[in-house]
Amino acid sequence: MCPDEMIFGGRLGLIQRVLPVYRAPFFDALASVCAGGLGVFAGQPRADESIVSAKELNTAHWTHANNLHLLRGPLYLCFQRGLMDWLREWNPTALIVEANPRYRTTPGTIKWMHQKGLPVIGWGLGSPPTAGWFAGLRRGSRLKFLRQFDALISYSARGAEQYTALGFASDKIFVAPNATAPAPTFPMPVRAPQFDGRPVALYVGRLQARKRLDDLIRACAALPETLQPRLIIVGDGPERERLEALTVQIYPATEFAGAKFGAELSPYFNAADLFVLPGTGGLAVQEAMSYGLPVIVARGDGTQDDLVRLGNGWQIPDEDISTLLKVLEVALSDPARLRRMGEESYRIVREEINIEKMVEVFVGAVNTVTKHPEG
Repeated sequence: MCPDEMIFGGRLGLIQRVLPVYRAPFFDALASVCAGGLGVFAGQPRADESIVSAKELNTAHWTHANNLHLLRGPLYLCFQRGLMDWLREWNPTALIVEANPRYRTTPGTIKWMHQKGLPVIGWGLGSPPTAGWFAGLRRGSRLKFLRQFDALISYSARGAEQYTALGFASDKIFVAPNATAPAPTFPMPVRAPQFDGRPVALYVGRLQARKRLDDLIRACAALPETLQPRLIIVGDGPERERLEALTVQIYPATEFAGAKFGAELSPYFNAADLFVLPGTGGLAVQEAMSYGLPVIVARGDGTQDDLVRLGNGWQIPDEDISTLLKVLEVALSDPARLRRMGEESYRIVREEINIEKMVEVFVGAVNTVTKHPEG
């Protein structure tokens, strides 16, 4: 992309249900290439959601939404009060919104923009195949909703394929792999070809049930003694006391480091040989890769597909301890291969998947629909 294409000449608006702390660096980076500025409209999560909200944005302009959360699970709906007032005041040249039909104030913003001849881009995870008696009706409803957008930005290649399979025009889909960190500016840590004593397996993140850390502890305990790693768990959460009790019983070679942030994490990534995320979610994978670590992750919504490949790690089914055990054994049995996979991890986040590349895709998408709006 040439320098001129790296800038959006207008004023950009972006609507989110919530603004997680990990998303703030991306929004500020995007704001820095919007000549007219970036206005973000986002509110707070429900009290029982495990979402740490950002406190502020440094470059983008954040207007706080008054979110009204109704019902739960598949019936969940969100209304964002104050949205139309913000839209009129910010008056963006182009708008990006989450492509989620459960956010019931979204259609009004699309209509308002299109009445002014201005484009709206949807940003989403994809559209998984539907099944059951009303599958056809649900697919039709999804496609009708998506066709309101002038283009779509997908978090992953898998998501883009799902949008295409649903019937959305493939030439209007842009893939911006989900990035939570900038490209590393430091050299990859140098690690010896062989392990120095026990290998070190690392987990970083919240200690909660869906992370399946009990499976990781049990799998480490079931490994042959010569392969059993020093397991370091960095983070805190509601599961900590239970997990600590479990390690005392079956795997004392586990260390709980507590919650660490920013520069505090560097010594742990530098000391590790392998990063493991045995359950769903988790934002530390990209940061682990920036330290040259191969990774084991549970399959999720597709956002890990572009990040974790055969060359740098393993994707395993969620809640499958037998597969986790087998993969750990394969990974820890060949340190030379782990080092090569770590080099590939570093290359991926330096060259392909980082906040800078994500910004490039967003700017390219906005510039494309601004020059060629569908109306």
